Order: sequence, then structure tokens, then C-alpha cells
Amino acid sequence: MKMSQLFSRTLRPTGKDETASAEFLVRAGFIRQLAAGIYSYLPIAQKTINKIENIIREEMDKIGGQEITMPVVHTADTWKETNRYFEIDKELTKFTDRWGRDMVLAMTHEEIATALIKSEIISYKQLPQTIYQIQTKWRDDARPRAGLIRVREFTMKDSYSAAANWEQLDEQYYDHFHAYFKMFNRCGLPVITVQSDMGMMGGKMAHEFMYLTPMGEDKLITCSCGYTANSEVAVFKKNYLPAQKEESIKEISTPGVASIEDLSKFLKVEASDTAKAVFYVGTFQKGTEEQDKFVLAVIRGDLQVNETKIQNTIKAKALRPAHVEEIEQHGCIAGYGSAIGVKDAVVIVDDSIQSDRNYIAGANKIDYHISGSRLGRDYNADFTGDIAEAQDGECCVKCGSRLNFSRGVEVGNIFKLGTKYSEAIGAVFNDENGSEKPVIMGSYGIGVGRLLASIVEEHHDENGIIWPMSVSPYQVNLINLSKNSPKADELYKEFISAGIEVLYDDRVKERAGVKFKDADLIGIPLRVIVGDKALEKGEVEFKTRNGSENGTLPLNGLTETLKLKIAELIKSEELSVTGRL
Repeated sequence: MKMSQLFSRTLRPTGKDETASAEFLVRAGFIRQLAAGIYSYLPIAQKTINKIENIIREEMDKIGGQEITMPVVHTADTWKETNRYFEIDKELTKFTDRWGRDMVLAMTHEEIATALIKSEIISYKQLPQTIYQIQTKWRDDARPRAGLIRVREFTMKDSYSAAANWEQLDEQYYDHFHAYFKMFNRCGLPVITVQSDMGMMGGKMAHEFMYLTPMGEDKLITCSCGYTANSEVAVFKKNYLPAQKEESIKEISTPGVASIEDLSKFLKVEASDTAKAVFYVGTFQKGTEEQDKFVLAVIRGDLQVNETKIQNTIKAKALRPAHVEEIEQHGCIAGYGSAIGVKDAVVIVDDSIQSDRNYIAGANKIDYHISGSRLGRDYNADFTGDIAEAQDGECCVKCGSRLNFSRGVEVGNIFKLGTKYSEAIGAVFNDENGSEKPVIMGSYGIGVGRLLASIVEEHHDENGIIWPMSVSPYQVNLINLSKNSPKADELYKEFISAGIEVLYDDRVKERAGVKFKDADLIGIPLRVIVGDKALEKGEVEFKTRNGSENGTLPLNGLTETLKLKIAELIKSEELSVTGRL
């Protein structure tokens, strides 16, 4: 491709982008934003996307995946069968067609894949099976950010496995697990795996593939013993305290003391001697109707609540912090609240609150707390469980070592769905004895655009992108600085004939400095510079974008030399990272 004919153009810095990938992909002419979380991919981005998708296809085919294409627009009937039509909040876009039928835009394809499995699978002899697609998805995310990292419209590789028994599912899950590492390795992206929340997918087990980066939204917990988890599901060692003799409730004046930290200092007690109340409003699905309920979470004062754990435990469709007036309507006071005397509330209590201990809690009265409150005597829990979020300083529940905290971007996920969808939709098969059994399923996803952005986050410097050869839009950036010689044009044709992918900066009016800056910004791995001084010696200037080599190469045999260097780069860039399940 000649840059004089390239559809896109490079841009100057704006200072508006919050991540390197967002800045460089826009400035280098890879993407353009249409609306919040909605982007167009321009020609050079599409070339990289095609390479990423081909890597995915190759690895999926190796584990027996068969590529299909499912619609982006779905009738809502199947989504209603699984009840997700009602359970998923505003991220799922619903509409009616001209005949008044309920429809949805695909945010994922479990329902449609299950319906296909139902239509095609009859006997255990047809199992196991894995189907996959690379298809558009739409999730109406309320907070798109960071360019392609968090968007509303995106392309995903999603695959679905069908098995006759759990052993077959385990093997399919294992195959995807290791195929994913191969895909990311070939793309030059280091990842780790963490145990994750099943969320709206449901099922029995899930893992996320995480690219570790400070700009990531996900908080990750790891331990030297091998324990890894997303903070949404991470457990940690809680210190339970000795039982206490039962005390009666006593009101304590605590003027202006509305936080646990201030309360501990004011009363000279440990935060673990207090019970903290946190207030939410949960949206629950009741049949086809939604119902909002006041939710009160109680946790020991030295711990923090995890909203995902709360939402999963009480099975709420959505969860948000309660407003002050909502808190007061249910008989509580923000800053001085407790579960004692609360009206019309769903009460969830963390397992750190012991029924054999006395706690200082809010009196639901401004400037007052109470001592001696007891779970089971003064208030009861509708739900009890682990709703605490792991914090710095916590210890591993498995080995007792100090947990490590980091941030990451989820670039892939795998789920053991089990029979959740097949039972709802009626996807069954006849086993060896002729009995009907539900198909046992798995679901596996990779966000292609997010993977593209993460590669840029990993491979860039202050001047622009540094593409790994395996996914670079072009292999060689040919830059013409000669004013008289046609040699650059000849090399361009020669490279193309030899199968080398080349971006040729043939622009006449641009200065050398502009061409070099654009070359750094776009980030093609190998650079060949045709200048009059080097040509007089029968040479061209040569450098690698990653800075590993800088010098000259003879014109004689140049094409073969470049082909060797391309092969060497691809081999050297592949990561050796593997994961364990």
C-alpha cells in the first residue's frame, strides 16, 4: 500500500485520550469514533484485525472447532426461555420489529447456539462438538472508556461446546484453556488466568484471561501458592474472634461520628468490634415484572463489601447505592445505620459477623450508636455469606501468605455452563440406553478489538506503536527519501512480488522528519529507507521499530534478507507463557 493512496491519515496529539492504545490507534489512523463506545476500523486496523482473527481461527480449528455465523438480531423467544430477557438490565437492547414481535440485539449467543445444538444434535454419537464464530456483539454499556478497551459495539470470537458427559466438557474446557494461551502468545500478549464470577452467564466454573496493566479496570488477586481470582469472587482468610458473653443493647452518644474510622477512635475500640451497615437498592425479577427492593448489607467494620458478591448472593438483576431519602424511608440513618428496626428490607450479613459476639452498630438515630448488638437476637439475616472484598494486607485462604494485588484487562473468558441453557431450551440427546439427557455445554469468548488495544498497550513507546510482526498490518515500512532515483518504486514492486507486506511512504511533499514520525507512530516492525547517499554505495538504510537493529543493508539480496528477518522476528516474539488449570 502506498501512503499517498492510504484512506486514513495521521493526526497530531490531542491530549484527550486516557490510554496509550486509545491515543495511538486514533492518531495513527487505525480507528475513528462514531459515538461513545462505537468505533470504525480503518484499512490498516482491519489488516491487523484480520491477522488476529486468523490466529484465532487456526488455534480453534486445531481443537476441533467448526466455524459458523449466527445472527446479530435475535427473536426474544429463546432469551425468554432462559429468562435472561428479564434478568439482564439495560445492557441488553430490546425492541420490537414491524410485526410487533419482541427482538434483541446480540450481546452474546448462548441462547442461539443452544437452539442450534437442539436442532442438530440427536445422539450421543454426535458428541462432543465445538462450534465458533467471529461476530459482532452489542452491549449498551453505561460507561464506555479507554478507546477499544470498553466499548458498546465489538467483535468477539465466541465458541460453544456440547458434550454428552462432564468428562467431555472437562476436556473441551481444558482444550480452550490452552488454545487461548497459544492465541495470546502468538499475538505477543502476556496473560494470566484468574478464577472469575459467572455473572449473567451462570454455570459451574469460569476463568478469565487477564492482561496485567495499571490502566485495567479489573482488580486481580494472586498468591505465590498459585491461587488467582478476580476480586469479584476472591476469598481471603478472615480472622474470627473469641465468643463473648451476651450483653444488652446500650445507646451511646457519638456526636458527629459517622464513619467506622472515627467511631473506632472516638470509642477507643477496634474496627472489628463494630458492625457496618451499607445500603443499596436491588432490582429483582418477579415473573415478567421488575421489582425494586431496599437492601441492607451488614459487615464487620474492618472489612469492605463487594457489590458483585452481594448481587450474586441475593440474586438481584441490578444493584445501586441507595439515596439518603430511600435510606430514611426504611427507618435508617446514613452514617448511623444498622439492621435493627429496619423496615421492608432484604438484609444480607457477611459471615464475619458472629452470632456469639457483641458489636457496636448504628442506632438509626443521628449522633448515636449502640453497643451490645447481636445477630440472631436483635436482627436476622435473609441471606448470610461471604460478601467481603479482599483488600491490601489480607492473607490467602489456602496457604496463609500475603495476597498480591494488581489490575488487568480481561481479554478472554471461558465458562462451564453445564445444563443451564440446554435444560431451559430443551437441547437433549439420546444416550447409549436411548434415554434423553440434556446436553452439557461450555461457552468461551475473546474480544478481538480489546485484544488489539491490549497489544498496543503492551507494545508502544512515547513515539507510537511497536507492532509484533505476527499481527502488524504490514511487515516492512519502505520510506523514499531519494529525489531522483526510481529505486524505491522498484523495491516496492519487488517486495510485493516476493510476498512481503509493505507500506510504502511515497509521499513527495512530506519532509523526511514527518515520514519518520509517522513511521514511528504507525509502528511497522521493519523499516527500509531509500536515500541518495546510501544508494551510491549500493545500500539502503535499515532499522527495526523496536530499536534492536539500526544500520544499512546491501541492495543485492535485500528481499531475501528481509524475508529472513521477518521469520526471525516472528519466532523471537512468540511468548513461552503457559497456564495451568
